[in-house]
Formats: sequence, structure tokens, C-alpha cells
Amino acid sequence: MRKKIVAGNWKMNKNAEQTTELLNELIAQVSAEASAEVIVAPTFVNLALAVSQLKSTNISVAAQNMHQAQNGAYTGEISGDMLTNIGVNTVILGHSERRAIFNENDALIANKVDAALSHDMTVIFCFGEELKDRQSGNHFNIVENQLRDGLFHIEAKNWEKIVLAYEPVWAIGTGETASPEQAQEMHEFIRETVRKAFGSDIAEDVSILYGGSVKPDNAKEIFSKPDVDGGLIGGAALSAKDFLAIVNAI
Repeated sequence: MRKKIVAGNWKMNKNAEQTTELLNELIAQVSAEASAEVIVAPTFVNLALAVSQLKSTNISVAAQNMHQAQNGAYTGEISGDMLTNIGVNTVILGHSERRAIFNENDALIANKVDAALSHDMTVIFCFGEELKDRQSGNHFNIVENQLRDGLFHIEAKNWEKIVLAYEPVWAIGTGETASPEQAQEMHEFIRETVRKAFGSDIAEDVSILYGGSVKPDNAKEIFSKPDVDGGLIGGAALSAKDFLAIVNAI
């Protein structure tokens, strides 16, 4: 049975003091009987702090990115070995901001997926179409190509380490809104695409998160859809009140 997951991507926000404060609020209120697995992804410099602070809780820590190389002359980069060495065993890869702002393509992301899996890390694999793709009716093709080119080269046994996160980029900070029905339509398509490539067992077991501006007032309806298994949360993850409301919506 696939997991329900709510992951908070903090992006480039929260210094050490603010990280400690937000984590304390979450620790105090995330129930041990929470219906979803809860993950937070602070900035690189606060990952070790978060791992230490969350050690005896049911909240886990993810990195927002990693480099594909084991080590070397890559100034400013972080390797999988560095992450696992401090207790971070999950990484977000292929986020829309990495693709758009830092020009990460499917081939590079595929290499990063391989590197993460070689360290036995769980990968939250992000993908999704932009507004122009949705408007032109090309959104299904874009999503299928991102999945195939960035992820479908892995062996079937590695799918137990994969979480999918669909990001309709056109519905994030654009004023456009994706309906719960649009989310379900795409998630159903994604699951069917996985089924055709890897079979029904893997397709039914993989968690597919929705990452299109989930907020407390729309989370319950979005999460009620049969192929939506949780959310990858951006802005709302920076507020304990909002993030907890989304966790509780599961």
C-alpha cells in the first residue's frame, strides 16, 4: 500500500534560529499517529541541525538538491555521501526551479537520480508542465517525456526508493489555479504511464505528490482524489500553522 506523504520544501528560507523555531513548532504538534509521513527540506546549511533536532521524532529530513558526482572540483556543490553522512537519506531532484533557473535538463537529473540511488537515498522526483504547454494541449507529452528521460532508465527494484511529485508550473505563483479535477486527471495519467513501463504493482505502490500551490483551504479536496497521495508544499511549509493544517488534511 502506497504511503501518504506531506513534504515541505523550504527553499532558500529560514536561518538557523528560524529553522529551530519552526521545527520546534512542528515537533510539538505533529502527532505520532499522523496519517501521513512528514518530511521537511531546510536549506543545506541547516540540514545537520534539523537531523539532530528531529532525531527522536516521526518527522524526517530531505535535501533540496545534490550533485551527481561523488566528490571533486565542483565549488559550492554537495554530494550524496555528504548528505547520508549527516543522516539525510532523502533528496528532492528535478524541481521546477532547478529546471527553469539553473537550466537542469532531463539528462542531468537522470544522472542525479542514479547518484542518489547509489547511496540508497529516497528520491522525490519532480516534473511538470509550464503554462505554454498546458495552453497548447501538450501537457501530457511533456510530463511523459520528463518521466521517461529523467527516471524510467532505473531498474524496477529501485522504485521502492522513488516518490513522484507532479508540479504544474503554470499554477505556481502565476495567478492561474489548477482544480482538484485537473490534479487527479494528471496523476491518473502519471500512474498509467508508470504502469505501462513497469507494471501494475509498481504503479500502484508509488506515491504521487501534488505540488501546485497546496494551501490549507484546498488541501483536503485535492488529497481526496484517488491518485493524489499527498503534497510537496512550498510557501505554506514556512508556516507551522499552515503546514500542519495541510498535514491534517490527509
